[in-house]
Amino acid sequence: MDSTIVSVAIPSIIEDLSLTTTQVQWVQEVYTLVFAALLMVWGVTSDRLGRRRLLIIGLILFVGSSVLCAFAPTGGWLIAARALQGVGGSMILPTTLALLNATFRGPERAIAFAVWGSTIGGMAAVGPVLGGWLTSSFSWEWAFWINLPFGLLVIAGLLFAVQESRQADARHFTDWVGALLSVLGFGSLVFGLIEGRAYGWWTATDDAPVTFGSISIIPVLFVAAAVLLTLLVVWENRRVKAGKTVLLDVTLFRIKSFANGNVTALTVSLGEFGIILSLPLWFQYVRDMDALHAGLSLLPLAIGSFLASGSVHSMSKHLSPIQMVRLGLTMEILGLMALAILLRPDSSGWVTGVPLLVYGMGVGFATAQLTQVILSDVPVEESGQASSTQSTSRQVGSALGIAILGTALFTTLRAGTESRLSEEIAANPQVGELVKGVSDSAGALIAELSANPATAAIAKAARAGLTQGVS
Repeated sequence: MDSTIVSVAIPSIIEDLSLTTTQVQWVQEVYTLVFAALLMVWGVTSDRLGRRRLLIIGLILFVGSSVLCAFAPTGGWLIAARALQGVGGSMILPTTLALLNATFRGPERAIAFAVWGSTIGGMAAVGPVLGGWLTSSFSWEWAFWINLPFGLLVIAGLLFAVQESRQADARHFTDWVGALLSVLGFGSLVFGLIEGRAYGWWTATDDAPVTFGSISIIPVLFVAAAVLLTLLVVWENRRVKAGKTVLLDVTLFRIKSFANGNVTALTVSLGEFGIILSLPLWFQYVRDMDALHAGLSLLPLAIGSFLASGSVHSMSKHLSPIQMVRLGLTMEILGLMALAILLRPDSSGWVTGVPLLVYGMGVGFATAQLTQVILSDVPVEESGQASSTQSTSRQVGSALGIAILGTALFTTLRAGTESRLSEEIAANPQVGELVKGVSDSAGALIAELSANPATAAIAKAARAGLTQGVS
């Protein structure tokens, strides 16, 4: 949720701190980059240090860095504080799952995972609403201050209501080579996915800061990630056979439910974060909504997710966890198909609301029981490793969603707009430059073009192009 809250506050932060375009990108992306790179390290650390202890440390670091973000006087300060937030967040996510897996059994575990899963899915959609309200009603700093009371409340609950949990025969962790390979490998992969459009997927863009001749740094990072992660698997497998401590027990992937579940987790995150990227742009630049109302328009997704979690307990009497995951994935597909078929530049709230509700229920069912499926056959003593692996799959999926669907969106936006204005572009090359500006601004230029009668036709074509890209 933190990333989606901050994304809504970005325009106010730009105005207040006079951020450059590069700083804007890093404020949004450094959190995700650090978060994804460190998940595996903290997962195995929690099994040894203690899951509750590491969760509390992560919360303290996350809350403290949120306060630093709120006090940020410059862009550099804010970026550094966001990086610290990523460190804290990477401690929090896998340890919450590991604690649930170690604490609950039987039907109670299914309910616990259902609540966790639907909360993860729903709060990603609630983030834009909360961020829009805090920014418009108070200031952008409150997008960070909001973490303070919630964080302190959770810490108090952990201290008084949750028992410590750790691996009983934990040995001193010595797999620092594996940790380094994991951080560099996943860091290179996620950075490449996030920055691919800005730096160029193959040929370097004009403003790319690092190039290899005409070649972008992005394919180099992808090759590096492939090599590093392959080395990680080989290294970890060798240590497992030698009976040494490992960052990732690769034998876990022999468990069918664990391996298949992680692939599904990646796929679910890919779709959800693609929607959370594209639909707010459509609401703001095609339907002329402000940030708050654009966030409110995503609420059906969150409502659907929470409704699904509330019905998991009763439905579990009739459906197995894997059947519920399949039901959720089917509902997600139906919701996306409905959006693709029905979406038009002048579509009403019902046209987006009903498919998003169906999609959100699918996310709720799939995510709620997916965790149960992934961890069901994993030994409790390896909960931290398994949980961090699932969390990493989700983060890679979200980065893939932003990269793949974002690229498809902006490519279709430009191509669709150009096809509608082919005659005008042929007669006046400046029209083509304006269309390029619409694409480069992710649609933000549409409102300015619409206000000028001389360029209103370009704005109309761009709205249709953006709608085509979203659908």
